[in-house]
Amino acid sequence: MMPNRLYRRSKYVWFSLRHWKRRLIFWGGAIAVGSVAVLFAVVTAYANEVFHRLLDVSQFLPLLVSPLGLGLVVFLTRKYFPGSQGSGIPQTIAALKISDPDARQSVLSLRIATGKMFMTLLALFSGASAGREGPTVQIGASIMHALGRLGFFSRVDAERSLILAGGAAGVAAAFNTPLAGIVFAIEEMSRSFEERTSGAVLTAIILAGMASLAMIGNYTYFGHTNDSVSFTQGWMYVIACGITGGIMGGIFSMTLINANRMLPEKVVTFMREKPVRFAAACGFVLAVIGILSGSATYGTGYTEAKHILEGTENVSQDYGILKMLATIVSYLRGIPGGIFAPSLAIGAGFGSNLASLFSDAPAGALATLGMVAYFSGVVQAPITAFVIVMEMTDNHTMTIPFMTASVIAYAVSRIVCPSPLYKTMAESFLAKARKEE
Repeated sequence: MMPNRLYRRSKYVWFSLRHWKRRLIFWGGAIAVGSVAVLFAVVTAYANEVFHRLLDVSQFLPLLVSPLGLGLVVFLTRKYFPGSQGSGIPQTIAALKISDPDARQSVLSLRIATGKMFMTLLALFSGASAGREGPTVQIGASIMHALGRLGFFSRVDAERSLILAGGAAGVAAAFNTPLAGIVFAIEEMSRSFEERTSGAVLTAIILAGMASLAMIGNYTYFGHTNDSVSFTQGWMYVIACGITGGIMGGIFSMTLINANRMLPEKVVTFMREKPVRFAAACGFVLAVIGILSGSATYGTGYTEAKHILEGTENVSQDYGILKMLATIVSYLRGIPGGIFAPSLAIGAGFGSNLASLFSDAPAGALATLGMVAYFSGVVQAPITAFVIVMEMTDNHTMTIPFMTASVIAYAVSRIVCPSPLYKTMAESFLAKARKEE
């Protein structure tokens, strides 16, 4: 009886027109996520390039451009694209738990995905210290969620499989790191990995990754370094990077979570009642930080991190702390933009600082350890942190040091900031959505 039942079920699945429509829509959606992620990567790189051309005219131009640009971003976001503020990852995590379709639509939709892309680009045109990876997660989840509303998917598929797969595919395509996409889906977005979800997520990641590879080929996101240390020989470097990354990453997360309580009451009132003017003020502060850093803190941080990693150009010793301040200022107003790439660049800066303290330390190795540790300290997802950096830099010889530094940073960060950044922000979005249900 049982084999016959399984045979009939298998036959129904393979010959069901409705089932194949679902598959084709899902596969097409995954390829679309990969293609959009590549397009987004290309245009954000162009946005960074255009802003740096302005710096060639005068390093003081951001004092005008950044306030006007960030003020415009906040105005347009609030008026035309509400729901597209911030990183995009907390919104996607919250959407996995929102039961009301209308409330879920307020954080995942094609309108929000479009706004996310254009507002992130405008923010980068204005010199904001922001990345595209977090927004790509929300964009990917929005695309897959929109497909679920076509009616070929069950409620469970639409609420979980499609959203989770779209977000994970966004990470895989954005960084060109398929394994990191899988780990990110398990560790950060779902905090579990159900059997019924695994196939959908893996398929989406593979197809999005194939689309990315087909369009721009295989590449290492932050370049490559041959510098490495073994844990037995470099345990002191590993521990130093882990502790430093955990402390600084925890401070960064705690600052973003508790910004309203840490800022003076007058500033909080100004931020709430005059959001566009406050964004312009943040833009001015961002420009001042940029001038102090020698124009190094604008944008994603990709170029500076690559210089540190490969040792091709000197970056100032205060780059890590100034880039961290610039990212806090950029994120404080809630403009669309992520913290993935800036966090990795900040970590590279702190790793470079530590390399200067150890005269015999390989600078490239400490830069990558700093990236792993700081990123782990910020997101408190240690497996995702070391897998992303390992794949991005194509440095598999450092696997054990990466893992160790990441776990140390995670433990230290939990002491400094007990609440994980993305989870805390997702709970805020979730609470707001439940009030509106």
